[in-house]
Amino acid sequence: MASNAVNGGSHTVPFTLKDRSLLHQQSYVNGNWVESKSGKRFDIIDPGSGKPFASCPINDVADAESALQSSYDAFQVYKKWTPRQRAQTLMKWHELCVAAKEDLAQIVTYETGKPIYEALGELDYALGFTWWFSGEADRIQGSVFAPSAPNRRILTIKQPIGVAVALVPWNFPIAMVLRKAGAALAAGCTMLVKPSPETPLSVLALADLASRAGFPPGALNVLTTDLDATPRLSESLCTHRLTAKVSFTGSTGVGRLVAKHCAVSGPKKCTLELGGNCPFVVFDDADLEKALAQLMALKWRHAGQACITANRVYVQRGVLQKFEQMLVAKTKGLKVGHGATDGTAMGPLTTDRGVEKVAKQVDDARSRGARILMGGNKGTGADGDAKTANGYFYEPTVISDTRPDMLVSREETFGPLCALYAFDSEEEATSWANDTSMGLASYVFTQDVDRLWRMFENLEAGMIGLNTGNQSAAESPFGGIKDSGYGKESGKDVAVSEYLVTKTGTLTLGGHF
Repeated sequence: MASNAVNGGSHTVPFTLKDRSLLHQQSYVNGNWVESKSGKRFDIIDPGSGKPFASCPINDVADAESALQSSYDAFQVYKKWTPRQRAQTLMKWHELCVAAKEDLAQIVTYETGKPIYEALGELDYALGFTWWFSGEADRIQGSVFAPSAPNRRILTIKQPIGVAVALVPWNFPIAMVLRKAGAALAAGCTMLVKPSPETPLSVLALADLASRAGFPPGALNVLTTDLDATPRLSESLCTHRLTAKVSFTGSTGVGRLVAKHCAVSGPKKCTLELGGNCPFVVFDDADLEKALAQLMALKWRHAGQACITANRVYVQRGVLQKFEQMLVAKTKGLKVGHGATDGTAMGPLTTDRGVEKVAKQVDDARSRGARILMGGNKGTGADGDAKTANGYFYEPTVISDTRPDMLVSREETFGPLCALYAFDSEEEATSWANDTSMGLASYVFTQDVDRLWRMFENLEAGMIGLNTGNQSAAESPFGGIKDSGYGKESGKDVAVSEYLVTKTGTLTLGGHF
């Protein structure tokens, strides 16, 4: 236990870090830990207990100007670094994050509620980005070629676009920052991050480590704020004259606002990774054990709070009953509790709003005739543990006989609710899977290779798991279509390209060729 008092605010931090200097409760601008101009602060809540354990500044529009100016000034210096310098500093950042892995995971657990083993898993996933982009920095190249006109040559060069703004969510706070900042810094851009109000501490720790790695002051700034000020601060960051690029991960509704802000104030380059209502299709010839193992990892990870989680599980009618029994038996073995408690397999939801959304979907499905196979109630953590009595828990819930007119079918759940649907034919499964405005990820399980290929081409999503569940990796392009956004993060070439501009030069040569 550690007590941390900042500017009159006193909280008891319920964990001890190996490197206690990583715990910051101020914003980070131009290499300095700073308060907001208003001096106001907001509490950070532990979702497992419902209690505040830290606080951060409420930055608002008045704080945006100086922070973005710092990012812009740093860009004038950083854009002149050689690719090798950027690569070496990214690798140093990577090594420092690896060394701080256990501390970062603790912070993530207390901010998000996810079990410690999941927080460590997020670090493993996230560190793939710093490793990957340190290599990509050296591979940014232009081209030279002969055009159709005689005695001419076309040259292209790629240069960093400028100051990038990252608006990041709370469900994977480390991974989202390293995925965005890794690409931006590899390209030669500077970045200002506005973390979610639920998870600023983990992002501030990353900024500290980036500074230790040797990035210049202002190369990675962080402005924290609360839920009420988030719309105002985000709009000011998107529309500011010094902002050249915005990368947003979050809901489709907010993504539309971000796109609008970028369009009317620029237009500015924008990458949007938005909501998902992802289908998970199991055919009767599938390896059910394999499909179940992939679904368990995908569905219950972070209590279902992942954009690529399986939202609608379509099972061919002939194996539905068997799959229901297998899923319920496996899910009943999950231990629910505080993320820091040994043996916890599923923690709380990160916000109380998330609990209410799941409850609303379950109540709607129940009223429309769905069968509740297990769960269906708000929870209190592990065996009624008093420590988690006020936490944001909902039981792992499995329902069947789900229909398209139910809320769970029409909107992203983002919680521990697994909805099962029966289907008869491939055409029916494909039609139902595509019956959503979103198109982030889809999953198919079958032993028929021809069917896998057809589904790969016919499913309307940016990422398709073929006998595979979670497919996210630094080397794999990540992004959706339809209302799930546009642009790609991670992967070869495409992610760094989001932070580059291409200049074309045309040279006319003398003499004869």
